[in-house]
Amino acid sequence: MDIFTLLLWVITLIWFVVSMKKDKKRTLNSVKMSTGMMKSMIGHIIGILFLIGLLLTFIPPEMIKEYMGDSSSFLSTVMAALVGSITLIPAFVAFPLVSSLLDAGAGILPVVAFLTTLTMVGVVTFPLEKKEFGVKFALARNIFSFGFAILIAVCMGVII
Repeated sequence: MDIFTLLLWVITLIWFVVSMKKDKKRTLNSVKMSTGMMKSMIGHIIGILFLIGLLLTFIPPEMIKEYMGDSSSFLSTVMAALVGSITLIPAFVAFPLVSSLLDAGAGILPVVAFLTTLTMVGVVTFPLEKKEFGVKFALARNIFSFGFAILIAVCMGVII
């Protein structure tokens, strides 16, 4: 366990104790509610993680490294951003997928581009967004989001 994870656990434990001292009944009620929410989501989470494992079984790490590795960073970054733009998966599933892609040899730029476009650009949700907000707004938002996702990926590549 790294220092940041340990620090988050300590902070969480401290706030839990503070909450218990302030209002034990509400804290226990919150724990009960969150446990119920987790129980209702666990099947979906396991299913999605199973699908990620299955996907990574059929796509060998060499292929991931070839197409998303550091050797072809611009092309792979743009391709990963395009795939992220048209993919519709929840963010809590995207993070384990991104971790698996990094472990398989993918470069940081394509992975960050994939993750940011996945959460910021909505090609699949464009029709609904167009209906609710109008074509100009939906198009502008998606184009700016795509551009900023590439910019974020480049910045993360420089930082990391």
